[in-house]
Amino acid sequence: MKAYSYARKITQIAVFTALSYVLYMFVKFPLPIFPSFLELQISDMPALLAGFMTGPIGGEAVIIMRTLLKLPFTGTACVGELADFLIGTAFVLPSALFYKFHRTKKGAIISLLIGIGSTTATAMLANRFILVPFYVTAFFGGNWDPLVNMIAALFPAATKETFYLFYIFLSVLPFNLLRGAICALITFLLYKKLVKLFDLIFPPQDKKNAKEEHTEQSEAEEQNAEKQNQDDGAQIEQENPEDDDRIIE
Repeated sequence: MKAYSYARKITQIAVFTALSYVLYMFVKFPLPIFPSFLELQISDMPALLAGFMTGPIGGEAVIIMRTLLKLPFTGTACVGELADFLIGTAFVLPSALFYKFHRTKKGAIISLLIGIGSTTATAMLANRFILVPFYVTAFFGGNWDPLVNMIAALFPAATKETFYLFYIFLSVLPFNLLRGAICALITFLLYKKLVKLFDLIFPPQDKKNAKEEHTEQSEAEEQNAEKQNQDDGAQIEQENPEDDDRIIE
């Protein structure tokens, strides 16, 4: 029973890791209302589904493996992947952990709202203390002008001194609220349908056992019926031996 449940969870985690990796690598695009270097991607969504189905550890496993698979293709010395890992973890772990103990529709909605708030706050902190300082130092040699110019089209009044105010609160905050809402909505709409799909592929153990018991019971009944017919036939032959003698005569 444990081996069957383990195989089911491993399969789910593998499927969602593959989907998350594809979304992380190839499905991303900028939105015109945000700076062009903020690309919308929903690779946290499969990890949320895995977390809801298999638990917080399964959801976090998807985030970890997705990140490790991306590292060989990094263009930011792994700093961008580190930030994405922290942001994804902040989304998946709180959501999956809350839903683990509140497995209702209301619990799912609350867990997703918690995840949206957590991942948005983490994204703001990651940009303020990890991403922006790294880019300014590593790519622009400490010069803020290129980064300020990147947001000038949206925020003409932005300067080096006001950059964080404009960028963090007017870009990172709404951007991640939107991203989180999209991931949460897709998760909410797909979750039950995917659970049913996995139940067809890997029937729950209690249903599987019930089916096996029903099959064994049917086979036993057939064997008993066959044995009863054989016994009845033998009894008839014992009760009428003279019939055989008359046939011989």
